[in-house]
Amino acid sequence: MKKIVIAVDGYSSCGKSTMAKELAKQIGYIYIDSGAMYRAVTLYCLQHHLFSGNTLDLDALRKVLNDIKITFVKNPETGRSETFLNGKNVEKEIRTMTVSNKVSIVAAAGFVREEMVRQQQAMGSEKGIVMDGRDIGTVVFPHAELKIFVTASPEIRAQRRLEELIAKGENVNFEEVLHNLTTRDRIDSTRKDGPLKQAGDAVVLDNSEMTIQEQNRKLKELYENRVNEGLARSL
Repeated sequence: MKKIVIAVDGYSSCGKSTMAKELAKQIGYIYIDSGAMYRAVTLYCLQHHLFSGNTLDLDALRKVLNDIKITFVKNPETGRSETFLNGKNVEKEIRTMTVSNKVSIVAAAGFVREEMVRQQQAMGSEKGIVMDGRDIGTVVFPHAELKIFVTASPEIRAQRRLEELIAKGENVNFEEVLHNLTTRDRIDSTRKDGPLKQAGDAVVLDNSEMTIQEQNRKLKELYENRVNEGLARSL
């Protein structure tokens, strides 16, 4: 069966990564978490003191960007890819609120996005991938065979994120998480380079009232329909 590129875009904490990972696992594709790449760069900036409050030292980051190596390694126990920064597993560290509060600032830097997009396109050159992010269907893979745009209400997304952070032992409240999400939505949607927006040919999936199982079934159905359409056209 001919392999395709599947682009999953959408707002923060709407379950993009969870559903993209599961779909990739089900159909035997490689999953690439583009958001994790920006989070890894953000973690590097925090570790190397490139932030002063919410101000990022762009000149310093530009000089060291080539030293930041991001890879994805499949965990043999879970079968899922995990993020490595310069050879170290940082999957848990990049999911903290500390990183979440800064990642949109890093992602707004044009030269960072340019490098991440270059790496992402190289990863998808042979197809057979599922990639999620903010601009995958509009910038990274504008010709992807299947584009999905995921959304949910801010309040539902904040509640989901809150439960996730509390389960990890973080001391946060609903208002703090909601503020973080709405701020990230604004920055992501209005930035100059690769803003978050729905591709014209994307399928919209509002999962505000959907269970994880319903999401997974819907994505698998969309994938099978698109592959079958391509097969029918080739006959």
